[in-house]
Amino acid sequence: MMNKIFNFTIFNIIFLLFTNVAFAEKIRFWTTEEQPARLAKQNAMAADFWKETGHDVEVIPVSEKDLGKRATAAFAAGDLPDVIYHTLQYVLPWSEAGILDVETNDDIVNSLQKSTFAPGAIKMAQFDGKTAAVPVDGWTQMVVYRKDVFDAAGLAPPNSFANIEKAINKLHNPPNMYGFVAATKVDENFMSQVLEHVFLANGVSPVNKNGFSPLDEKSTSEVLEFYKKIAKASPAGELYWKQSRAIYFAGKAAMIIWSPFILDELAGLRNSAPPTINDDPTSKALAQKTGIVTTFGGPSNPAGAAWADIRYFGVTTDANTDVATKFVKYSMKDGYTATLSIAPEGKFPVRRGEPANTAKYVNAWSKLPVGVDRKAPLSELYSDVTIKKIVSGLETADRWGVKEGQLSLASKIINSQIINRIVREYIDDQIDVKKAVTKLNKELSTIN
Repeated sequence: MMNKIFNFTIFNIIFLLFTNVAFAEKIRFWTTEEQPARLAKQNAMAADFWKETGHDVEVIPVSEKDLGKRATAAFAAGDLPDVIYHTLQYVLPWSEAGILDVETNDDIVNSLQKSTFAPGAIKMAQFDGKTAAVPVDGWTQMVVYRKDVFDAAGLAPPNSFANIEKAINKLHNPPNMYGFVAATKVDENFMSQVLEHVFLANGVSPVNKNGFSPLDEKSTSEVLEFYKKIAKASPAGELYWKQSRAIYFAGKAAMIIWSPFILDELAGLRNSAPPTINDDPTSKALAQKTGIVTTFGGPSNPAGAAWADIRYFGVTTDANTDVATKFVKYSMKDGYTATLSIAPEGKFPVRRGEPANTAKYVNAWSKLPVGVDRKAPLSELYSDVTIKKIVSGLETADRWGVKEGQLSLASKIINSQIINRIVREYIDDQIDVKKAVTKLNKELSTIN
């Protein structure tokens, strides 16, 4: 009997090895997650995919700054990889150029069920009525605030211009507590990012489907007046992410705007950026006192918006479509928790779950360890309510120029730092609000 079992087992192993060798195919996967620890996780996923399917995945790291040029050159040579992990900025240009296999990517999203994805991530990838790339992960900028202080003062969460202004009026008491720490350093991209979020929150964009769109005077004036309010409630000086984090960590700021990469630092898990609100740099106290808002709105756009950075899988037009499709589906289903584990503090799940378990991946993600010098899952650091708020921004995720097909022009406008400079002139009382709007429109109209 034992010989029969042994022979049967050997037969199965030989059969599996034969079928893997006979039908195994290799695909190439470009990834911008090129740090050694992140590459190791992706190679482990490729090994798991091989065990499951017999197909080999070559994981090829590509620097994010070189991705556009390399993809263009590979397309011209007819030598694109099978799958590319890429940023939002490439979805529409690569669809138009023929780099992305839009039909296949749309089929993948539909087979995984579009309703299981965050609507904002789907909306930003639309091309000719199809989802041109498969949303993988993302993060949204956040209003980080002292929930304990807000609760004690009877204040509503800072989810609107009005609520933020009310909180400033009640809590601003320098140098013990600043109402806000706004970005004011003109040559820092951080100021550009924060300002785009604030403009989006009030429904203001400098582009439409035809190109530059003059800023509406009323809604833009509301944005400028709001930003001046939060800037006047900030410490003096050239402020960007470094000061806002340090002041909040010292317990001297009621609100800041930051990325989710602050979440592990708030909980004392990173030696290079410890909370200083008490004498214990490993304390979780500040994290427990903190609330999060991802979507906030202004008077002209009460529904609000969230500034988001979304990443996608793109099956290319040179791909082995069958194997590439299997790999992307694996990475978004059986391997999705592993995908998110590559860097969970910055990889919010854009796919929430499965139809029969709608929060499956959110729950799994919340239990993934985050941190650098110490590790802990987000679910141990923040409440279930806060976890839901952290990922909810992807529902209303937006960026200038995406839905209009003008992301390239919007990027040029942002990178010019014209908006930063003129906003700074206004908050420094060098020009009035009417002149600021006029000057913005005049200077932005020259960008093409």
